Amino acid sequence: MEKFFKSKAAGFVLPFVATVVLFILWELVVLIFKIPPFNLPSPTNILKAMGEFAPQLTANSLRTLWTTLAGFFLAILVGVLLGFMIGYSRVAYLTMYPLLVAFNTIPKAAIVPLLAIWFGANAVPAVVTAFLLAFFPIAVNVALGLDTVEPEMKDVLASLGASKVETFQKVGWPHTLPYIFASLKIAASFAFIGAVISESVASNAGLGYLIVQATSDFNVPLAFAALLILGVLGVVLYGFFVYIEKKVIYWAR
Repeated sequence: MEKFFKSKAAGFVLPFVATVVLFILWELVVLIFKIPPFNLPSPTNILKAMGEFAPQLTANSLRTLWTTLAGFFLAILVGVLLGFMIGYSRVAYLTMYPLLVAFNTIPKAAIVPLLAIWFGANAVPAVVTAFLLAFFPIAVNVALGLDTVEPEMKDVLASLGASKVETFQKVGWPHTLPYIFASLKIAASFAFIGAVISESVASNAGLGYLIVQATSDFNVPLAFAALLILGVLGVVLYGFFVYIEKKVIYWAR
C-alpha cells in the first residue's frame, strides 16, 4: 500500500475515488432528507442539466476559458517583468512593492462596475479582472525567488569575471523557476475567479453570467453544472502547469 501511495497513479486514483465518494454521499443526503432541487440539486439532477443545456454550457465555458487565459497570460507577462524589476532593483522594490500591496488589498469585485462603465458589458472586464487577480502572486514570487539567491553564489561568479547577465543566466533564472511555477499554479485559480466575478456583474456571456441567469430562473441544477465545469477547467489548467513544471525543472525535485 505504501508503494502505491508513492506511485504516480496515486495522484490520479485517489482524487478520483474521493470525488466519486463525495458525489455518492451528496446523492444520499439529498434523497434521505428530501431536499428540493431548487435548494440543493443531486448529482443526477446536475448531470441531467448538463445534458439538457449542453450547447449553452459549452458556449459559455469557451467564453470563460478564453477570457481567463487572456488575462492569465497577460498577468504572466506583466508579473514576471515586475518581479524581475523588484527583485533586482532596490529602487524598484522601495517604489513599487508598497503600491502593489496597496492595490492588491482593493477588492476586485469593487472595480468590476467601473470596468463595465469604461469598457461595456463584454469580455474586456473579465479579461482585466482575471489579470488583476493573477499578476500579483506571480510578481511577488518572482521577486522572492531572485531575492533568496545565495550571495555566496553571486560572489563566486563575480570573482570568476561573470557579468550580471551571465550571473542571472547561471544562477538567478534557474533559482527563480520553482517560484515562478508555484505562482503560476496559484494564479491560474485566481484568474478563473476574477473572470467569473466579472462575468456575473458585467458581461453578456460566460459561466458567471450563466450562473446568475440560472439562479434568477431558479434553475439551480444548471447553476451547479456551471460551477462543476468551472472546477474541472481550473483543475485541468493546474494539472497542465504541474506537468510543465516536472518537465522543465525536473532537477528541483
